[in-house]
Amino acid sequence: MWTVAQLARDLAAGRTSSRELVESALARIARPYGEGPRAFLKVYEDAARADADHADELVAGDVTRAGSKIRADAPPAKADAPAVARLRAAGAVLLGRTNMVEFAFGGVGLNPHYGTPRNPWDRAGARVPGGSSSGAAVAQAEGMCVMALGTDTRGSIRAPAALCGVVGWKPTTRRVPREGAFPLSYTLDSVGPLANTVACCAAYDAVLAGEPGAELTALDVRGLRLLLPRSSALADLDREVERAFQAALRRFAERGALIDERAVPALDRQAEYFKGGGFAGAEAYHIHRAYLDRLADYDPRVGQRLLLGKDISAADYVALGELRTAYQREVGAAAAPYDAIVMPTVPCVAPTIAQTEASMDDYVRWNMRILRNTGLVNFLDGCAVSVPCHEPGTAPVGLTVCATAGTDRHTLAVAAALERALERH
Repeated sequence: MWTVAQLARDLAAGRTSSRELVESALARIARPYGEGPRAFLKVYEDAARADADHADELVAGDVTRAGSKIRADAPPAKADAPAVARLRAAGAVLLGRTNMVEFAFGGVGLNPHYGTPRNPWDRAGARVPGGSSSGAAVAQAEGMCVMALGTDTRGSIRAPAALCGVVGWKPTTRRVPREGAFPLSYTLDSVGPLANTVACCAAYDAVLAGEPGAELTALDVRGLRLLLPRSSALADLDREVERAFQAALRRFAERGALIDERAVPALDRQAEYFKGGGFAGAEAYHIHRAYLDRLADYDPRVGQRLLLGKDISAADYVALGELRTAYQREVGAAAAPYDAIVMPTVPCVAPTIAQTEASMDDYVRWNMRILRNTGLVNFLDGCAVSVPCHEPGTAPVGLTVCATAGTDRHTLAVAAALERALERH
């Protein structure tokens, strides 16, 4: 008799198929000298064959390109990533793979290999979608799906969500399995959804985390304790961002939220946290060493950043871990009395594609600006949701609701309450 492990190996290697296994089982059930008629009250022949054919299509797999032409000829995946498998098991219908920044290494959203999707807010103006989950945010904003799946290493879910005007959720890193997703940083990567509301993101978060049926606690805005960190996270905001963010804070206060503005010096040391690319720079260089003989095939904006990681020494890497521990301790202490920290997700509205492509210096400046605030959460290993807070018809602006690691469901519940206070839905 076969074992499940043996059959799984045979299916993965192509030595058999789901259809062949089903046909074999149906033949055994139908044996005139067997016990099939008595062992089964009903046999779902047609449905079983249809399901087997569908399963064979899934096992055949798809190539994980990660937005790069380098992996266009890579072997197809042999199995779904756990995040995808959990979505399928919950009944999700997958529509396709969305475009992204090559190897998720960028927050602007540009892709020279497959084209840069334009931000639906101002398609005529050809504005960037944000990245790295660029196609996911555009698909969600255009109503092409009810949820788009992305990854977030320094803001790759929340930045495009903010710039395109949808909700984006970055869970605590360990909450959702990352196997099967092409890595950028083993330390910082998270897998999460982009959707239309916080409740939608919460529903998908439960599935992705293996907690089906988990309901958010209904919270009232009145009495929520919100930390507004006086730091560079609130500085140098575009006029549209400043206006929308301040209007949101006034509305929360009017509804009884307790907003406490206080200094959090740790948030002003971001240049140290991401020097030379930080964890992502060092780890991405390690991941991509096997491909560096094809550096000319990379997007130059990605290739140049990958090479920065070559100069990060082992001592630098260890020191970065110590710096992170100190940062987590300081921010954790500051955040402890509060339900959540609030700040603008991105300090600017979406620039035009032309503005970001004018030169390498322009690209670097815009990339750092777009990811300025979001990366603070990844370095914390916190959880965060970006909620649209702009007036309908104006440039999309995201408001971040974030907290420390492991507070995911409470943070989502706080964000849902604040979203209701904004009266956008």
